[in-house]
Amino acid sequence: MSPRVLPVLPERPLPGHAVCLDLRTSGTYDSDDAVRAALDAPQPGGDRRFLVVDEADRLVAHQLLYERLSSYGPAHVVCLAVGARGDRTLSRSLTLRPPAAGVLWVFDSTEDGVPGEAVLRPLVDVLSTPEVFDAVLRALGEVVHGVAVPAVRVLEHDLTDEARARAWRQAVEGLTGPEVPAGNVSAEQVPGALALLLDEGVPRSLSGHQWLPPQGRAGSRLTACDEAVGEAVEGFHRVRGPAGLLTGAGRAVDLPADIERVAEELDRFRTAVADAFGAAGGTRLTAEHRGVLRDRGVELPELPREISRAGIVPALRDLTHDLIGKGLPLRSVAARLSSLSARTAPVGSAARLARLDAICGPERLRRLRARHPFTAGGSRPAAFAVTGLLALLAGVWPVLGWGLGPAVGVLAAGLAHLMLRRRPNRSPDGRIDGGGATGAAPRLFGGLLGGLVGAGLGQFLGLPVWAGAVAATVSVAAVVLLALRDWTRAVDDWWARADPEEAWRILREIQALVVTTAVHDWLFAEVRHHCSAGAGAVAGLLRGLAETADAHGQPYAARKTRKADGPEAGPPPVGETGTASWSWEDWRDDADDWGNGAEAWGDGPEAWGDGAEEDLWSGSAEEPRADRTAAQEPPPFPSPDPGGADGPPPLSVPAPGWLERRYGDGGPALVDTLVGDLVAGTVLILDRCWAGIERDPGALARAGHEQRLTELLDETRLRLVRDVAASPPPRYEGLRDPDALTSLAAFTDRSDRPDAARLTGVAADAVALLLLAEDDPGRTVALCGPEHLRLLSHDPMAARQVRFVPEAMRRGAAGDDIWRGTAEDVVWTGAGRHAGILRLVPLRADVVHTVRAEEAGEP
Repeated sequence: MSPRVLPVLPERPLPGHAVCLDLRTSGTYDSDDAVRAALDAPQPGGDRRFLVVDEADRLVAHQLLYERLSSYGPAHVVCLAVGARGDRTLSRSLTLRPPAAGVLWVFDSTEDGVPGEAVLRPLVDVLSTPEVFDAVLRALGEVVHGVAVPAVRVLEHDLTDEARARAWRQAVEGLTGPEVPAGNVSAEQVPGALALLLDEGVPRSLSGHQWLPPQGRAGSRLTACDEAVGEAVEGFHRVRGPAGLLTGAGRAVDLPADIERVAEELDRFRTAVADAFGAAGGTRLTAEHRGVLRDRGVELPELPREISRAGIVPALRDLTHDLIGKGLPLRSVAARLSSLSARTAPVGSAARLARLDAICGPERLRRLRARHPFTAGGSRPAAFAVTGLLALLAGVWPVLGWGLGPAVGVLAAGLAHLMLRRRPNRSPDGRIDGGGATGAAPRLFGGLLGGLVGAGLGQFLGLPVWAGAVAATVSVAAVVLLALRDWTRAVDDWWARADPEEAWRILREIQALVVTTAVHDWLFAEVRHHCSAGAGAVAGLLRGLAETADAHGQPYAARKTRKADGPEAGPPPVGETGTASWSWEDWRDDADDWGNGAEAWGDGPEAWGDGAEEDLWSGSAEEPRADRTAAQEPPPFPSPDPGGADGPPPLSVPAPGWLERRYGDGGPALVDTLVGDLVAGTVLILDRCWAGIERDPGALARAGHEQRLTELLDETRLRLVRDVAASPPPRYEGLRDPDALTSLAAFTDRSDRPDAARLTGVAADAVALLLLAEDDPGRTVALCGPEHLRLLSHDPMAARQVRFVPEAMRRGAAGDDIWRGTAEDVVWTGAGRHAGILRLVPLRADVVHTVRAEEAGEP
């Protein structure tokens, strides 16, 4: 097998774990490359840990390699020496002595049906955990020669393949969400800087600004129109009263001409505004545009303090974070941002001309110029009857009634004719006349007939003089009052139909349209363009991330099926013993499903904020791909699929006797935890894009962010395989604006994890029972054969024991009760899916030989 850095626990997904090397066989890569790659692998915190898998009979030959591991400073080394069945002694160099190093001697004790590598793999997983690594190294420093044979008992809590695939599929779906046709966002749902762009309101600081100065072209037209309407209203009030009918007060009033002037001035004002709308436009307000508008009578202020171009991207960021914080998936957030982009896109002031036509178009001007007839006196039969009745009443005065009765009818007809002569829809010079009818004839005939009938009745009745005088007075007064009433009602009715005061309403609407256009199409043009482009860029990025997640976040079953159909499918290689050997290459054969090397994780410092991890997997990245393929180099990226180098073995592979596997169907918190990790990582990915959107939204490079999402998916899936996502994601130290993520603290701070039972669905009671305080050597299985027992020390006090349990197993409401009876020296690990006991049994003093430097040969 080729020496290389084992992709068991890479630094990125599980920081602080020991770097693993396998020096047992020579192959395409020599041992120097393996050591060089291990030294280049970053180890945070200044602690340098190396877990070396080596052949027991080559420890001395590899002395220089072990010395090189400490060439960059103090290093801690635990060597897992694999011995043959016939080995009876162990030779090691001075480099592998405590306290900086120790050796665990594991004999080839392959069980029936259990591949030899299946024994090493979980052991490497356990030992590379930093807490267990340190505890084992301390324990080796307390035994003779710093060499011991491990005796272990391990419980493995994990998910079934089906449960893992289902949880991952649901997590990716929870991140991306379904396709949504359209989104909707209102001014109440966005930050204040964006709300100004949605509701078409005017900032408070601009409420007193004079947009149309009176001395300007549009302002003078506005003033003239307003004055024309005022004069028409004043003339109307002079005409509508008794003075307008009975005196010459209304003779100097020319309401038709005033209304015609109103229509003309309104048309001129509309033309001036339309000229301004069509002359200025674009996505940026320049000094030239300001000059053009000033020439047309529109005065623009400076950009108000409530909004600025620099505040748009922070507002978009806050909106995006708020939507994500509410639990909306990426596609739903993208739909909302697309709606915001469409609503804030500048359309130009020319687009407002349609609205201007709707407010003051030719139809409304035509209605304003229309000539409406003047009608007074009500219905003609009613006028005939009323006038006749009043004339009859006046005619009951004996003798005089023959003249008074018909005179009342003549008076009524005369007043009706006077109304017709002084009607308000006729100019004094007769130039404009809308026509009219006041019912003079019915009143005349009704009055004559009623007066004669009344005179006859008065002659017959012979009423006293005073009664006839009263009746005549009442009749004349009633005729005059009814005429004044009919005049006032008719003038009001005609004025309402002509409605010149509508010009004031039109002026207010046009002014409001001018203010809206000036603010949002001219003053805010650049801000709106920046907001629309920025929101569109973020929406496109989120959709791209969702598509990337769908493409690269496929369930395990689909990936394994696709691989099985390919040319790489085939039986495992056959070892020297003739049985199927489950080698490290077999565990890594699914790595292509997760990308190849640097292409899968990102290359350079842009990938994760620093470039220290580039050479973690291989020291020969410069070798051509074709040569590597020909040499059957294992892919440098760890496969997180079940059965991969960083995942649990397939369920079909039997476990050694000391390893008890417990598989769950997934706990209630598993999917939510995975979604939270993916959302937190996506927010951190977006943190990199805001500065680019601020500079140029159109130049946003989506490929780099999609690549980082691929890395996030790989990292999250890797933790799902390694320890069912019990360990938190690696801390991201490159935040450009940490304060901006305050509202998403619950998403970005993933250090608070659920307990293992809520993740796996497997209770931790069996682990607690295994780790009872009573020290019983019979609970562990020594990794050696019966023939090697005589090499071990039989002093029970010489052995050391390390109990280890993942921290996730003691979290939860019932954790204290479960672990109350366990030993106090339990090592609580930050990650991993294994818990158990690692007992270090020392060897007899004559079994281990230390070889000095001059005795050691070349590696």
